[in-house]
Amino acid sequence: MFSKTERMLAFRYLKSRKRTGFVSVIAGFSFLGIMLGVATLIIVMSVMNGFREELMTRVLGINGQLGVYPAWGATLGDVENRVATMEKIAGVAQAVPVVDGQVMISSAETSAGVMVRGMRAEDFAKRPLLGGQYKGIELTEFTDGQVILGYRLARKLAVRPGDDVTMISPKGNRTAFGMLPRMKAYTVLGTFDSGMSEYDGNFVFMPLEEAQKFFGTQDKVSHLEIFTTPDASIPMIVDEAFTVMGDEAQIHDWRYTNQAFFNAIEVERNVMFLILTLIIIVAAFNMISGLIMLVQDKTKDIAVLRTMGMSKGAIQRVFLMSGLTVGVVGTLAGFLLGLAFCYNIDAIKEWLESLSGRELFSAEIYFLSRLPAKVDLTEVAVVVGMSLILSLLATLYPSYKASKTDPVEALRYE
Repeated sequence: MFSKTERMLAFRYLKSRKRTGFVSVIAGFSFLGIMLGVATLIIVMSVMNGFREELMTRVLGINGQLGVYPAWGATLGDVENRVATMEKIAGVAQAVPVVDGQVMISSAETSAGVMVRGMRAEDFAKRPLLGGQYKGIELTEFTDGQVILGYRLARKLAVRPGDDVTMISPKGNRTAFGMLPRMKAYTVLGTFDSGMSEYDGNFVFMPLEEAQKFFGTQDKVSHLEIFTTPDASIPMIVDEAFTVMGDEAQIHDWRYTNQAFFNAIEVERNVMFLILTLIIIVAAFNMISGLIMLVQDKTKDIAVLRTMGMSKGAIQRVFLMSGLTVGVVGTLAGFLLGLAFCYNIDAIKEWLESLSGRELFSAEIYFLSRLPAKVDLTEVAVVVGMSLILSLLATLYPSYKASKTDPVEALRYE
């Protein structure tokens, strides 16, 4: 496409000379702008992808893909039959009865409001996220009078396995003196680490029967958590569940339950993409201005080349290649920088934290205990392709203008 002469002239015009040094400075800033724009887009999109996937993994590790809730009232009855009915549906791996409630938990040091979740020991062990993540716990001892705390909550309460905590429920017992809150002491069996601070700092697990007694639900539960197989069709399971459960229950999938949260992440992701794309667009405008100045500076050279027989197309290709060189090299450098950053993001984060002496990624704010990054090759290809297209578009007008230079007018006063 480009001849040897055209390539030689294009690279020669990009080199800094005393008279055209400013043009080369602009080209350098265009290169840096494209490189940083591409790298930043790849890094931010990868972090947002990783953040969303990690949250989905954590949410679905604690909660099921579907939840069966009572259509009326606060509890579901006939638990065993409902569990057996749901587990017969194709694609359902497990149906877990759960009792949920908010309580105040206190230790000798302090107190906090937490979410208590009652479930069977075997169900706790099978949880995708919790299984193998609990610390110092023998699940055979997970019986009445025992509770399991998130490790962040245990740290906040300053308790260890074997210590006692007191739980107070606002839904109390009616007496002759009015409503008295339920209060009971429990022994901490151990702690769990889910990797998500929202759960590690606010969740307490207790045996299902003990939770039913504490919250006064008798043999009923708050809802059923439905875990599906990897290849299951959620809409088909929902339709069949509605058929077998009838009007006695309502069914929500995880997307409905966490809709606002994940919608906010998606909106933020799209806005960040648009904002960071402006970096590449600004770099493209810098490239346009730099090439126009280069054409103006090389008017005499263009006129001489034209009088020596070089065609308009060849002149256009020379300046087209000058601009594309900056765009392609900048895009390639940004691509490599972005991937290198993504694949070493935790090491870079730790280095920056040690350098600044501050925590850059607080688990309490961002919910996760580590900074995730997932590179989506399709998105990377879109970013690289967009950068190359903008670089090409930025070179079209200056190169076209160079090809239209009139050698007679350019050399009239030389």
